[in-house]
Amino acid sequence: MRKKRVVIALGHEALGTTLPDQKVAAKKTAKAVADLIEAGCQVVISHSNGPQVGMIHTAMSEFCKLHPEYTATPMSVCSAMSQGYIGYDLQNEIRTELFGRGIYKTVSTVLTQVCVDPYDEAFYHPSKVIGRVMTAQEAEAEEQKGNHVTKGGGGYRRIVAAPKPMDIVEIDAIRVLSDADQVVIACGGGGIPVLVQANKLKGASAVVEKDLAAGKLAELLDADMLVILTGEDKVCLHYNTAQEKPLDVLSVADAVSYMQDGQFEEGTMLPKIQAAVGFIGDSAVREVLITRLDKPGEAMAGKTGTIIRKNIPDC
Repeated sequence: MRKKRVVIALGHEALGTTLPDQKVAAKKTAKAVADLIEAGCQVVISHSNGPQVGMIHTAMSEFCKLHPEYTATPMSVCSAMSQGYIGYDLQNEIRTELFGRGIYKTVSTVLTQVCVDPYDEAFYHPSKVIGRVMTAQEAEAEEQKGNHVTKGGGGYRRIVAAPKPMDIVEIDAIRVLSDADQVVIACGGGGIPVLVQANKLKGASAVVEKDLAAGKLAELLDADMLVILTGEDKVCLHYNTAQEKPLDVLSVADAVSYMQDGQFEEGTMLPKIQAAVGFIGDSAVREVLITRLDKPGEAMAGKTGTIIRKNIPDC
C-alpha cells in the first residue's frame, strides 16, 4: 500500500532566530515531524529562513567592510548558506528523534534552487526587507551598486524582490529520495532563486516566499497533502478582532473569495492560503492542513487545524 506523501512547511516558530534558539526549536520540530512519520506518512520538509539569512547577509556585509579586498556576498549565496546551516540542525535532530523511536531512515538536506521568471512583476516592485540597518551614506552606496533600499526602523534597509516559484531544479533528486521512503529537507527558505540563461543558472537578487515554494514542491512531487505548520491553531476570518471566526474546513472557492476580500494578512496567512489554492488546483483529492507546530498529530486526526479542499461536501 502506498504511503501518504506529505510535504511539511515549517514556519519561523519551528526554527527560532539565534543559534541556541534554533537548536532548541529543532528538537521540538523533530518530534512533530517524527509523529507524522510514525503515523505512516512519507515526509518531505521545507522551512523558512528569514532570521537566519538576514544574519548571514549582515555578517558577510560587515566582513567586507572590515576586509575591502573581499567581494560582497550575493543574496543567492547567503540563501545557500542558510539552507546548509538550518538543514544541518534539522536533519540531525530528526534523525536522533527517529532513532529514539526505533525508526531507521536517512535524513538528507538537498541544496535546492528554484527557477523564477526574470519578467516577474515582483522585480519591478521589490518589497522584502533584508539585512542590517544602514546609515544614509551606506544606503547611497548600496543604491550605487544597483540595489534597492528603503527608509525605516531607525535607518535604511535593503529590499529585494519576491518572485513566484516556477520550477525546482533538483526536483528529480528530491523525488528519488522520497520514493525510497527517505526523509528529505528541501526548498529551505523558499529555495535559492535562480534565472535560467541558456544552459546556465544565475542567482537572482531575490527571495522566494517559502510557503509558495512549499506549495510548488508539493505540486511537483504530486503529494497527497501539504501541511503548513504555523503559530495558530486554525485559519481565522476577521483575525484578532472581536468577530474572529476560526475555520475547521475551507473550500478553494471560498479561500479565493476571502483573499479577494482582504481577510488574510500579507506576509503571514495570505501566502499560506495562496500556496494551498495553487497546490490543490483542480484536484479533488489533494488537501492542505494549516495548524500549530505542536499539533500536527491532533490535526491529522481531525481534532484541530483547518483543512482546505477543492470542495467541501454538504453536511
